[in-house]
Amino acid sequence: MDRTVDDLDLVARFLNTLDERTFTRHGQEHTAVDDLTSVEALTSWLRAHDLATAGAVLHPADLETALRLRTALRAALLDPDPGPRGGALAGFPVHLAPGPGSGLRLRADTGVPGLDVLLETVATAAATGRWARLKLCAAPECRWAFHDTSRSGAGRWCSMEICGNRHKTAAYRRRRTA
Repeated sequence: MDRTVDDLDLVARFLNTLDERTFTRHGQEHTAVDDLTSVEALTSWLRAHDLATAGAVLHPADLETALRLRTALRAALLDPDPGPRGGALAGFPVHLAPGPGSGLRLRADTGVPGLDVLLETVATAAATGRWARLKLCAAPECRWAFHDTSRSGAGRWCSMEICGNRHKTAAYRRRRTA
């Protein structure tokens, strides 16, 4: 993994393996695509982000786990109030485990070590309040995951130049015609 990449940026990259964007920009239509369509694709993604365990061989069940985790994380971003049953992430428990020295750390056990790293990152971010900085773009035709690094933490768009501008232009046009 590129060590200059923030941990929430890595989670956003995982979430964006499902690209739900369906809009036209500069005359080019963007269509939705899923990058995790096979065990090989998951293996490649984990390797590209230094999350693959040396010598580990992934199986179709691991791909299913990855897709369920991605879906659960996206659902958690859309509905931040999980309710008493834990919401979409209830199937992905995290436990306290002995850490370095005499400390404790959060530990996930998805069965796929690279996914454990992602889930532990999410749990740590939730515990420290940083999870609120990971968002899905407010544009319904986009839903690109992004790490909001704005000072106020009130970012709504993955890109102000694209989605934010499109939204503001549409609002302006609605006001002008009303």
